[in-house]
Amino acid sequence: MSLGDEHETSGGYGGTGQTRTRLPERGGDPYGHTRRGGRSSSRSLVTVVGVVVLLIAAIAFANRGGDDSPSSDDSGDSPKAAATAPSGKKPVASKSAGIPSGFTHDRQGAESAAANYAVVLGSDGMFNAARRHAIVQAIADPDSLDGLQSGFDADYSVDFLKAIGLDKDGKAPAGHTFVNRTLPAGTKVTAYSNNAATVEVWCNGLFGLAGDDSTNPVTSSWFTVTMQLNWSGGDWKVLETTQKTGPTPVTGDNPVSGADEISKAVQEFGGFTYAR
Repeated sequence: MSLGDEHETSGGYGGTGQTRTRLPERGGDPYGHTRRGGRSSSRSLVTVVGVVVLLIAAIAFANRGGDDSPSSDDSGDSPKAAATAPSGKKPVASKSAGIPSGFTHDRQGAESAAANYAVVLGSDGMFNAARRHAIVQAIADPDSLDGLQSGFDADYSVDFLKAIGLDKDGKAPAGHTFVNRTLPAGTKVTAYSNNAATVEVWCNGLFGLAGDDSTNPVTSSWFTVTMQLNWSGGDWKVLETTQKTGPTPVTGDNPVSGADEISKAVQEFGGFTYAR
């Protein structure tokens, strides 16, 4: 299951329960307004949006010009003016067990490590015992390895796999595609010292079985993962992980895709190495 599903055992992720928030239906709009206005109001809205977009573009263009000098701030901290803006640092080049490794020994390195670790801990690989053990061994701090491993093994028990429609090896039944992905939307450092960091990762998760007769269709959820990291052996390693639901945005008006389209997307679209 995805990290967003609420089942926390021994500090691990996983579980069968999904939290859904139902918004009040008021004329088809969760905010209580009429969804569609008349032609004139639509044109006015388009005009206002156009002006705003042009204004933003002009400000951005003005801020770009006249300063080609390199930044004097090389402290490695998260961007201060816009915390969600990328720093421009390149992702790591090395991997351990197929997982990004060799993160920089600074705040941005800790954020990048937490984002990448959230992705792999919220992947379908966690549902296979051999792959799960390789994942945990690659990212866990040596002092926390046994505790994390036993906690995750308890989370992903054979009974749990059966309950969500998978076999003992985490495989989906014939004609179905198992989907379990975690997609970081942003990171935030809440505590930092030279050898320790606490990082929150805001994520969107996809979880379910794509198939025409699936009783567990693919759904999405939003959650925040908190990771306690330790600098060990020249890299950031996981000491402990917890999570909470949200922040959750309002669901858009996109039409729901069919099982075939979801299955194809999962097979064709690869993931990313995350960095600030």
